[in-house]
Amino acid sequence: MGILEGKRILVTGVITDSSIAFHVARMCQEQGATVVLTGYGRLSLVERITQRLPEAPPVLELDVTDEEHLSSLAERVSEHVDGIDGIVHSIGFTPTEALGGNFLNTSWQDVATALHTSTYSLKALTTALLPLMKDGGSVVAMDFDNSVTFPVYDWMGVAKAGLASTARYLARYLGEQDIRVNLVSAGPLRTMAARSIPGFDELADAWPQRAPLGWDTSNPEPAARAVVALLSDWFPATTGETVHVDGGFHSTGA
Repeated sequence: MGILEGKRILVTGVITDSSIAFHVARMCQEQGATVVLTGYGRLSLVERITQRLPEAPPVLELDVTDEEHLSSLAERVSEHVDGIDGIVHSIGFTPTEALGGNFLNTSWQDVATALHTSTYSLKALTTALLPLMKDGGSVVAMDFDNSVTFPVYDWMGVAKAGLASTARYLARYLGEQDIRVNLVSAGPLRTMAARSIPGFDELADAWPQRAPLGWDTSNPEPAARAVVALLSDWFPATTGETVHVDGGFHSTGA
């Protein structure tokens, strides 16, 4: 039996098979879970990618900034599973005008887009699925180190700091429903989303050199393993936590 045997997990953010979310979905299935995916914009692409999973799960359309999508989500998920034990939030978007050293010139409209999509969406997604989490469960969101600044990350860094705070507040208010909320802060990975960040290569190149354990920017599996572990019952008293999966980079000085 796998550590997720019998669990029902909703995974967001699968775009290609290099996505962390893809490897999370794969490992969830390998560990015995039933998986439901959500996608946005290019559902046909997501559906093709699902053919590379052990089993092709259902794919539901979800724009986390669309109230109609959110209000109907629990009902649509219920067509495939009778409840939810885990949620994986792997969603983030920032306009290019809010990245790459343009921090001082970014408009509020672009900042608002970043915060809505990358930060508030964690609360929106979680509360939309609460009716299906009657027996408690685990919410895991993908994070990136926001304790310091990076020269290309700019307003996405601010959005991630807000995401971490949002997770802590969700942990506070959902604990009485036996729902845990945690973050996995992964090192830089060469995903499709990362390629849209100006100067990403310069940022990523520092990791293998400074991380005590080293860091492979092409391998999402360590981060995915941490997500699966937090979805399981092996962390029954852990909530509001950030687990760093970055080779130890966050712990080192210059």
